[in-house]
Amino acid sequence: MESTQTRLPPLKGVVRISPARLLSTPLPELLDDLGAELVESSITDPTFVGALVQRHDGSLILSMPPGRPRRERDCVARAMLGRMVGVPLGRLPEMYELTEV
Repeated sequence: MESTQTRLPPLKGVVRISPARLLSTPLPELLDDLGAELVESSITDPTFVGALVQRHDGSLILSMPPGRPRRERDCVARAMLGRMVGVPLGRLPEMYELTEV
């Protein structure tokens, strides 16, 4: 059987980003640079920390639940964005598992 995967266009925004830039740029600026929009998730499961989805036009939607600690939200967002754009980073603590679908 032949694979019929849809190839998504390149991400909007910057093509390359260094680990230093990923970790030091203020999150709102980083989101803008990567063509990503942060939206509030309605998922209330306490184990859910967020999801990052690439639209067919190459833009990104970062969906994160409200009420999470600011530092946790920032770290998880950067980890998801880094994985999406291919920035090599260390692993998150075990309690955070990034799953690609």
